[in-house]
Formats: sequence, structure tokens, C-alpha cells
Amino acid sequence: MASYGEIQWCFSQVKGTLEDDVTEADIISCVEFNHDGDLLATGDKGGRVVIFQRDPCSKTSIPRRGEYNVYSTFQSHEPEFDYLKSLEIEEKINKIRWLKRKNPAHFLLSTNDKTIKLWKVSERDKRVEGYNTKEENGHMRDPASITSLRVPVIKPMELLVEASPRRIFANAHTYHINSISVNSDQETYLSADDLRINLWHLEITDQSFNIVDIKPTNMEELTEVITATEFHPLECNLFVYSSSKGSIRLCDMRAAALCDRHAKLFEEPPDDPSTRSFFSEIISSISDVKLSNSGRYMVSRDYLTLKVWDLHMETKPIESYPVHEYLRTKLCSLYENDCIFDKFECCWKGNDSAIMSGSYNNYFRVFDRTTKKDATLEASRDIAKPRTVLKPRKVC
Repeated sequence: MASYGEIQWCFSQVKGTLEDDVTEADIISCVEFNHDGDLLATGDKGGRVVIFQRDPCSKTSIPRRGEYNVYSTFQSHEPEFDYLKSLEIEEKINKIRWLKRKNPAHFLLSTNDKTIKLWKVSERDKRVEGYNTKEENGHMRDPASITSLRVPVIKPMELLVEASPRRIFANAHTYHINSISVNSDQETYLSADDLRINLWHLEITDQSFNIVDIKPTNMEELTEVITATEFHPLECNLFVYSSSKGSIRLCDMRAAALCDRHAKLFEEPPDDPSTRSFFSEIISSISDVKLSNSGRYMVSRDYLTLKVWDLHMETKPIESYPVHEYLRTKLCSLYENDCIFDKFECCWKGNDSAIMSGSYNNYFRVFDRTTKKDATLEASRDIAKPRTVLKPRKVC
């Protein structure tokens, strides 16, 4: 923290290659911290998940540091082929979500376009020796050679981190999965594609419940798609989902088995016809929505802005923050090169006092909701010295 109470951002470390010539499979496609921040999972386009563990020394150092070491690496998804539709299913990891820790092992969900997997990540630092019926190399002993009874003993061994698939949830989505969200009850989770949201139980792999279906009878009448969904952090019966038309719907699973009627609809008043343009609907599409840790607010991200909504007020956002307003005059060029369809995520600070989202050129924006101050910072790979203070950038 800086002396005047503002957050001071420092460079910590770079994980991965610094080379510019990176293979497509090595490009990171998603990142996710676990609930206490001790583990960081990354997924890449090659279907791999790499988990980093926070260095214990960095927790207690003053000033605090966030340094991580590789903890486990495993292949989560492989490329597949849908023979019915003659489509390749790429192995790229779209989303990772951690479950809250209940025992020494860690559990996480990872998904590509079609298949969701539940992984168990556990440590083993002891092994059993002295079996009666088999040798140390695993070969079975000749029963005739066994003349005495041995009591197996547990001996220490070098730490081994194992990742094993506990459940595989497949064949439930016709379209590409864009988001998954674990419920606060830690027993169920949501998965969403462009037109449907399914509710799963973590113990049941062959059955899910379709709780939202916006697919029209005639696909030519399709006007919007689902872009993101998330469970309420405290109320296990509530969830929200956003759409490409800039609206967010809050649904209550207690009301009906199929949540085709929302409990609340959050959307801004229509634009003034005099200011509306060809690009208005495109840039209003919401790419991400996150509920606050308190459960009272949510933040949404469209192409140009971050908006904070109060769950008690549906008519308009209570706060709006321009992320890269300088691009508003360049929408025509951005449309021509398809950049206008780029998607950005957003997140909350732990106490909900600040929000953050990404931008272009390795920049990210941080907005303090109390002071209304904002900062543009660069996540540069070129910083060589750890704990270098990041200087605010000016973009125009």
C-alpha cells in the first residue's frame, strides 16, 4: 500500500516463455485463482492445465510479494472429432473454476467447447513398503517363498503431486460452452453455451437439467445469445446470465424448473435515436458479468465500459466506467478488422471497493469505487527487476 492509502502495484514475476515465437498450443486461454489465492491455474490452447503454488516465503515477507512456483501440470483435454456433425472439437481450455477446499486435496472444473471435467489434485509424500505378496518393484512374490508374515510400513518419499479426473460431464451442449460457475452449495454447477444453460450435480455425469433455453423454434428469428452466467455467491437458488443485447437476467430456481421467466431484468434505457449508430448494438454486447463478494452488486463488461449494477435496481447501472473511450471514434476500423468483437473479462477486489478489467497493448484498468480514481497499468514482460513499481500509463 502507498502512504496515502492507494494500492501500489508492483511487478512480481513472469511465468512461461519470454520468446516472441510461441507455438499456438502454448498460448494461455484462461486463468483462475483458487479461493485463498494460494494456487493459480492456467489453461492453454493445447488443452493443458498448469497450476502454480504461492511461495510460502512471499506470504510473510514485508512488503508482501506474490511469487508462484509450478505445482502441477497435466493434460486436461485432447482434440476430438464429432463424426455426426463432421466438426473438430479443439482442446483449448475455455474456463477453469475451483471448488472450495474441504480436505487436503484440491478440486477444479475445466472445460473446452463440449466437455467439462472435474479434477482432483492431491499430494503424496509417503509410500507403503514391506508387502507380503509382492516385491518393491511391484512383481508378485512366489507363494512358496513366503515363510513369514511381514507388517507393511509407511516411509517418507519425495513429494508427488497427482492430478486425476474424477468426473467427466459430456454430451450436454450442442453449442460451444462459454462459461461454468460453481454454486455456493458446492454440490451443483452451471454450464452455459450460446443458447442454453444446464444445471449439473457434481456426483452425476450422465444427467443435467436444462434450466434456460432461449433457442427459438425458427433459428432465423434468433436475436440474442447467452454470453456469460454466474451463480450468486451466497444464495444457492439465484443466478444471473448476460446476453449479446446488453441485458442481464436474474433467475430464481425456486420459481420454476425451467427459468424461462426471469425474476429481474437489468438493462439500460434505449439510446437516444439521434446518437444511435450501426455499432451501438455490437458494443453493448456484454462479454462478462461477475457478482460482488457481498452478493449485493454485479459488474458487467461490454466493449467500451464497465458497469456496476445494484441487484435492487434494474433500470440502470449505479456506476459506469469508460475502459478505453478513445476507441469510440475508431469503431469503423475496429469493425473492419473484427477487433470490435473481442471479449474482455472483469473482476472485483476482495472487499468490493474496486473493479478491474483488461484492455489492449497489455494494459489493464483499475477503478476505485470510493474515490472514483482510476489507473491504467501495463502488464509488461520486459520488466527485469522484481518488485518494480508499475507506473500509471496514459492512453489516448
